[in-house]
Amino acid sequence: MQTVYEAAGGADGMLRLAHAWHARVLADDEVRHAFSHGYHPRHTERLAAYWGQALGGPPAYTDAYGDESSVVRMHSGNGPHEEMNRRAIACFDQALADVGLAGDERLRQVLHDYFAWAAVTAMDRYHASADDVPDGLAIPRWSWDGLVAGGAGQG
Repeated sequence: MQTVYEAAGGADGMLRLAHAWHARVLADDEVRHAFSHGYHPRHTERLAAYWGQALGGPPAYTDAYGDESSVVRMHSGNGPHEEMNRRAIACFDQALADVGLAGDERLRQVLHDYFAWAAVTAMDRYHASADDVPDGLAIPRWSWDGLVAGGAGQG
């Protein structure tokens, strides 16, 4: 069976989606605040590798950049931000349409569900401090049926 990663276009599909999402969030008054401190010059490439690995692709993110703990730390210590999460998810949904991934309802839904879960669960757990994030978390895996049972990074 084809992975979600493969159905979304593999590495090229993830990169197109990451570029489209990044453009959407930078244009959003609420979400762009998260990038006001600056961001890595290869942010979209790193994001595409992360999403790809989470959605059944190769371990490109962990091979080149780090583990789940490093990703969660980047998103931690900022206090609760429900509206920003909601808007980031809306930007993701719009990005899916921008890159032509919204036409396949099953694929669109699983990608939406993954991103929404990641935004409000995986990346939004440690409001007080990035120092609270445990070491050694693995990137959670997501399939057509959702979070892979026993998927690492659930913490």
